[in-house]
Amino acid sequence: MLNVGTTNKILRFGEWHAQTLVASLGRLTRAPFGTALTVGIIGIALALPMSLEVFSMNARSAAGSWQTALDLSVYLKMGLSEKEVSASYASIAKQPGIATAQLIMPADALKEFRRWSGLGIAIDELKENPLPATVVVRPQPTHDGQAASVSINLLAHNLEAIPNVEHVRFDTGWVQRFTAILDSIRRAAWVLGALLSLGVLLVIGNTIRVDVEGRRNEIEVLKLVGGSNSFVRRPFLYAGIWYGLGGGLVALTLVHALVLALKGPLGRVAAAYGSKFELLGPNLGLSLALLASSVLLGWLGAWIFTNHQLRSIEPGQTQI
Repeated sequence: MLNVGTTNKILRFGEWHAQTLVASLGRLTRAPFGTALTVGIIGIALALPMSLEVFSMNARSAAGSWQTALDLSVYLKMGLSEKEVSASYASIAKQPGIATAQLIMPADALKEFRRWSGLGIAIDELKENPLPATVVVRPQPTHDGQAASVSINLLAHNLEAIPNVEHVRFDTGWVQRFTAILDSIRRAAWVLGALLSLGVLLVIGNTIRVDVEGRRNEIEVLKLVGGSNSFVRRPFLYAGIWYGLGGGLVALTLVHALVLALKGPLGRVAAAYGSKFELLGPNLGLSLALLASSVLLGWLGAWIFTNHQLRSIEPGQTQI
């Protein structure tokens, strides 16, 4: 249990921080144009990598509806009995890395081919069914491009080794290209995010530096009466946090506005191709990560540049 003295100290400490937090916000609102300019720059800088990440996220989501393009067609040998076909299908379905496996019997395959080929009369003249039993295999989805390519190649090799399998057909080149594009977009989002985060750090730091320099006389008086660097630094740190939080909210607003603007046109394109794909904005986890990162950048920029400035400000050094 905490004693009364310790509890009072904790309460006073929290009260000081709350007062400084509110006071720092009030100081920013007294310069609305400069504050809006800084927050807007931060928001635009953070919105760019966030937009790329959202685009990558939607592309991976859309890939879920395009999984048929990644299916493997496993053709069994001709002349197999139904028992042999069932045994081969069971062996195929048990392979690791398979999400689903669908057996298409030769008669069903011929009916499907007759319906889509437009060669109904010619097909009716056939004395024997030329199509083998086929198993359509859908691999388990993965968002790692290199892992997807390796796993599909390994799966195809394992399927070809199963007895009574004649041939495995799949387009590994398409898989590699598609997943490589997604990986490149995501990597670009991270690299751009790192670069622009550095830019945000510099913008906030320079803004805080100018603010510290403008309050040089006040800081010297505070130090003269015994104010520590941590006490003097506190309002500037909270100002950095407000800048970061405001920039993060602006970035989220811009990204949601972009998604809303593109949702209708992309929805019509998807509908034209028979897809139910719907463009989604950043989810809760991604939004919270952006806000946390922007607040951290604001605090870090303020801390670095405030410390640098305070080292050069001592009582009696007022610049005229």
